[in-house]
Amino acid sequence: MGRKKIQITRIMDERNRQVTFTKRKFGLMKKAYELSVLCDCEIALIIFNSTNKLFQYASTDMDKVLLKYTEYNESLSSQREPVMQHSHWSSEKPGGLHTQTCMYSCNLSFSLAHIHLHSHYSC
Repeated sequence: MGRKKIQITRIMDERNRQVTFTKRKFGLMKKAYELSVLCDCEIALIIFNSTNKLFQYASTDMDKVLLKYTEYNESLSSQREPVMQHSHWSSEKPGGLHTQTCMYSCNLSFSLAHIHLHSHYSC
């Protein structure tokens, strides 16, 4: 017998929402770890809760994975830059300046959080 299907909407009760967040965060980190081991891939998982507390998981060094992502994204944006220069979109494109700035600013707090999480989720 399977579980009943839940409706994906915001949980109104704060205590239930926090419990669900904690359980699902752990499950997501476990899945990320399993995927990295089974498929030999690099994974960086960044989660901010509703109070902006940072949670992260990295299968290897978080800084290296984020640097790899940034370099990859920069190479993609330089390939399509002439098209983007002439467009006047009001929303930010993936990998835009705001995204890169957020990634760099998040990187400052990763070192301490990385040590904390590896002590909890290392194998």
